[in-house]
Amino acid sequence: MPLVETDAIVLHAFDYSETSRILRLATRDAGLQSVLARGARRSKSRFGSALDLFAQGAAQLQLKDGRELQTLSSFDVTRSRAELGEDLGRFAGASALAELVLRFSGEEDVSVQSFDVLTDALDRLAEAPDAGSVEATLSGAWRLVAELGFAPTIDACASCHAPLDPEGDLTFSHRAGGVLCARCASLHSGDRTLPSTARRAIVAWSTGERVSECDERSARAHQRLLREFLQQHLSDGRALRAFDAWEQGALVAR
Repeated sequence: MPLVETDAIVLHAFDYSETSRILRLATRDAGLQSVLARGARRSKSRFGSALDLFAQGAAQLQLKDGRELQTLSSFDVTRSRAELGEDLGRFAGASALAELVLRFSGEEDVSVQSFDVLTDALDRLAEAPDAGSVEATLSGAWRLVAELGFAPTIDACASCHAPLDPEGDLTFSHRAGGVLCARCASLHSGDRTLPSTARRAIVAWSTGERVSECDERSARAHQRLLREFLQQHLSDGRALRAFDAWEQGALVAR
């Protein structure tokens, strides 16, 4: 049973038996892994508080081919990100980012690049002021979407690939995977109009840039657009519960 040492982030955790915990980890070198942390619930556990949500550290994993649940031997924290638990908006945003990775990644889909994007997104969210948590989450989510390989087409028609007016209001189709020219838009129904400012915001967030003109109304619209886009690309049809909580929580906070 090979022992793998890798950087890892705790994305999900739940109790197992009276003494242990099961975790879902995003790792730099071994993709997504479900692991058993034996004795993690004991008062004198060797893990201590290392296995808190969104904590990052050096993990030792005992991996065995064909096994769905691997063994976590140790986890030494390098980033606790306690700030994410001190504000409801930041915690909800981090939960939404974790759900995105868990629902849209297979074991082999978390590359070094997407792991680094997730690391940076959580760090930026932890450092964001309360009022900036929604934008920080939107930016991290679109960057992850781009890194995972299904970013929407913004600079050309998603259907016929014709060039588009960069300043005009255009139709955005979740099913087509991006914006549409006028001819292709006439063949679709139930889609939304996306102004040029919103398209520029998505492009900026996808590359890690800040968007200064994103007011509260725009942020709510972007949350809805992102959730609908992700739901369109889900194969199992299940709801995105963390995204729903993040979106509703942001509305209540305002």
